[in-house]
Amino acid sequence: MHVHILGICGTFMGGLALIARSLGHEVTGSDANVYPPMSTQLAEQGVTLMEGYAPEHLEPAPDLVVIGNALSRGNPLVEAILDRNLPYVSGPQWLAEHVLQQRWVIAVAGTHGKTTTASLAAWILEDAGLAPGFLIGGVPDNFGVSARLGETPFFVIEADEYDTAFFDKRSKFIHYRPRTAVLNNLEFDHADIFPDLDAIKLQTHYFVRTIPSSGLIIANGNDDDIDSVLAMGCWSECEYFRREDHNQGGIGQKQSGWSFAPVHDDFSRFDVALDGAPAGTVEWSLAGAHNASNAVAALAAARHAGVPMAAGIDALSRFRGVKRRLELRASPAGVHVYDDFAHHPTEIHSTLGAIRAQCGEDRVIAVLEPRSNSMRMGVHRNGLAGALDIADRVILYRAPELKWDVGSIARQIGDKARVFDSIDNIVRELPGELRAGDRVVIMSNGAFGDIHAKLIDRLGAA
Repeated sequence: MHVHILGICGTFMGGLALIARSLGHEVTGSDANVYPPMSTQLAEQGVTLMEGYAPEHLEPAPDLVVIGNALSRGNPLVEAILDRNLPYVSGPQWLAEHVLQQRWVIAVAGTHGKTTTASLAAWILEDAGLAPGFLIGGVPDNFGVSARLGETPFFVIEADEYDTAFFDKRSKFIHYRPRTAVLNNLEFDHADIFPDLDAIKLQTHYFVRTIPSSGLIIANGNDDDIDSVLAMGCWSECEYFRREDHNQGGIGQKQSGWSFAPVHDDFSRFDVALDGAPAGTVEWSLAGAHNASNAVAALAAARHAGVPMAAGIDALSRFRGVKRRLELRASPAGVHVYDDFAHHPTEIHSTLGAIRAQCGEDRVIAVLEPRSNSMRMGVHRNGLAGALDIADRVILYRAPELKWDVGSIARQIGDKARVFDSIDNIVRELPGELRAGDRVVIMSNGAFGDIHAKLIDRLGAA
């Protein structure tokens, strides 16, 4: 079967393309935004990419078109598909019908941490010899791809709350029907889709309705909004995970569930307990309380799939991270340049907090492109100054499509913040302010004009 995918360079649709190839289909795709790592990954797997959305991409006519949620009415290819009466389907529905049926689905939902938690769960299962399939919104370094079909019933998926397609406004995760579900956290985001947090909570409640009574929900016990979702109705067993602190009475003092507490302040080493009994100590390459929380959720999910706790904790020591999640790109002239996907104040604060805990007195320079739809709309602007203030220097990029004045954030932060209207100007001027030992954290949910490579090249040539 010839499957043509619209929006193929999105993380979800690109992963779906790899799985369709594994099933033996001929796969082609169209996208207007082609950039690594997804474009590189698809080319390496032999998937034909077409730039833009020209109706000619449908010649010869594919057997099926899979339409991503970034596409809407008025798009030339969408209109051509409807006019020609070609068969089409959403990505989540195609995945549910062709891959997830009869699989043990482990679905990771929540506003933050989905990609890392899903990557961790997939790696723990892989390290235990369970060879899972997965579809993740990023590229785990342990696998080198964002998706694969897998060799066993287990399938790990990042369960996104974003809508499914222009013709299906339910959240994507409604299609997945997991046996094991992680609820990491809930905050307001995706303001282009949801009017408020209650709308997200309602969709999450619908997701909970799809989990069988024989299934398991692994929920963040520190999140009141998750509690309120589960109070709407829950028909499955629940396990909770919580952060505790050694200096507040010791780890494992809760009556039941998972708990974790730092051994090192940066959470590069932390203790884990289950139902009050010590389970082991994780020592790994990641940092930050948010990542420790992600790891414990993944341990609980893997345990439900049959991986012993000790094996899961041991596997974490070999987890190598995820591309674009505080990924160290290079250290030219002793300046460490990181790439991070953070695009919400909570994520920005967690990322900068993790790097601050790691680097001590070294300077942290935050470079932010407010690019997500919610960021462009200005929904999160009230939380940005506080999230960024942990950095020693803040560089804000004012893109032409921003609908609000990013300079207001710089004014709240003060003299250590600066606004640029040009990426080239950032690359030209920032290196002169940097010195060996500085940590430059570049944050965007897009390509950011390849600023990482440009900055690295300029620093290396200095």
